[in-house]
Amino acid sequence: MSVITEKQLTFDVVVVGGGIAGLCAAVAAARHGAKCAIVQDRPMFGGNASSEIRMWIYGARGPNRKETGLLEELQLDNIYFNPEMKYTLWDGVMYSFAKTESNLTLLLNTTVETCRVENDSIVEISGWNLSSYTRYRIKAGIFIDCSGDAILRLSGAAARHGREGCEEFKESHAPAVPDDCTLSSSIVMQLRRTDAPHRPFHPPAWAYTFNDQNIPPRNWYPEGNNFWWLSFGGVKDTIKDADEIRDELYRIAYGAWAYIKNHPDGRGKGWTLDWIGSLPGKRESWRFEGDHILTQNDIEAGGVFPDTVAFGGWNMDEHMPEAFYFPGKPSILHPTPSPFGIPYRSLYSRNINNLLFAGRQISVTHAAQSSIRVMGTCAVTGQAVGTAAALAVRHGVTPREIGKSHLTELREKLLEDDQFIPGLRRTPSALSLLGTPSHALLRDGMDRDWDDGVHGIALSPGESCGYTFQTPVGISGIRLVFDSDLADNKRLFFEEGRPAREMPAILCRKFGVSLRHPSGEWKTIAAEEENRHRLVRLSWPEVTATAIRLTAYASWGGGACRLFSLDVL
Repeated sequence: MSVITEKQLTFDVVVVGGGIAGLCAAVAAARHGAKCAIVQDRPMFGGNASSEIRMWIYGARGPNRKETGLLEELQLDNIYFNPEMKYTLWDGVMYSFAKTESNLTLLLNTTVETCRVENDSIVEISGWNLSSYTRYRIKAGIFIDCSGDAILRLSGAAARHGREGCEEFKESHAPAVPDDCTLSSSIVMQLRRTDAPHRPFHPPAWAYTFNDQNIPPRNWYPEGNNFWWLSFGGVKDTIKDADEIRDELYRIAYGAWAYIKNHPDGRGKGWTLDWIGSLPGKRESWRFEGDHILTQNDIEAGGVFPDTVAFGGWNMDEHMPEAFYFPGKPSILHPTPSPFGIPYRSLYSRNINNLLFAGRQISVTHAAQSSIRVMGTCAVTGQAVGTAAALAVRHGVTPREIGKSHLTELREKLLEDDQFIPGLRRTPSALSLLGTPSHALLRDGMDRDWDDGVHGIALSPGESCGYTFQTPVGISGIRLVFDSDLADNKRLFFEEGRPAREMPAILCRKFGVSLRHPSGEWKTIAAEEENRHRLVRLSWPEVTATAIRLTAYASWGGGACRLFSLDVL
């Protein structure tokens, strides 16, 4: 009997990396009809957001800026299935999010080893599954790298590392001379409040010993602290030196908790260490080069591009390479517009024909990477490239050609899938434009409130809205976008044991859809008792009707719900 199993697999699209970017890329590609696989080197999805690392999902700052699309769907699922916001159950929510896609094959615990290239295109990768002792050889037409470390540099794809000098792109935040420094990696501690008698913490012998004289200036109090500044590695190679970085972070973290817990001023009383990460959260390593390299100046100018497909809005967050050992502030926040656009040309390789990428490794400078690396932004770049990959398969073209000949189609599909693109409004369906709406806002193409005012309507329990038609039309479905409260970032807790979360109060929970037949009779065509989604699509065999109405029966909070869009299909 063979000890090692060899398997040959073939797909339309292969996504390497199962963090938030990869998860969104794979689900987007699968939902748009591509036969897809996701290759993830860990036993769970989520990357820095998973239970192994437990970093928060940050994104664009400001009112109504939150990322929607697949990320919002996933986070609403998490509140619904995991109201206590436990990270271990969050892993299961992400697994289910991927597992329910019939076009998606999950290859967990699988590390990419080799990459075969012909005529400047990736033909095949190999991956080693450490739990089943299986070597996969995987062929595909399109590959998407969401590994965070740009592992498909194995293909010879152009890439860069470290900090550019200020002269290369005229970036004021860049150092005078280029170097190999990167943003550092962090290890997370999670605390729990406790009523138990105070017991001192006994750190392992190898941990560092900190006191009031040798600690750097940080927030050394447990209240409201996720200890992101427990970081190290920016002056190391965050890939090759990963084990050394982990070991150093362990020494720092255990010593830091001993200092807090045992401090004579009592700041550690009433707290216990609930969990400490076994894997550092990496902020930066390598970055691919696309047809456009996004820079600090692009971001500060608002990222206005003819091919914008995603957006960011986090500050340029410059974590000092010396990290924990830097004597000053551990990071500098350079302000950015929120939102700023991210061009499609920064999401595919300039020299490998069938390679797309998303997440913290897209085509950006170091300065720009300090903003786009946060996971909310990674999610929307992932959804963009997953959708683009499926279109490339459908049309039989390269990712570059999608940007040249099918960009309008790509952006319309992203908008229809509830991905916000700055400066664009979604085109309402043809039937919506033909009918007379009960509320004009139902078809204004904006699926969120914005700086120019509100774009949604409130529906009290039992209240209806919809369209009427002068002559009978064939109706086969409806697209709805409810308000899921974009002021709520829906992050998991940094502290275990917090009260359970509730679904957004203004999100519609129970509704019905009715059609008026030419005879004048109204009949219910669809109903939902337990809606948990912001974007809802319903379909049925075509019915001839003269009107359609949505009736909202209940919100999750018991009062009125809000609706941004109603499209008749």
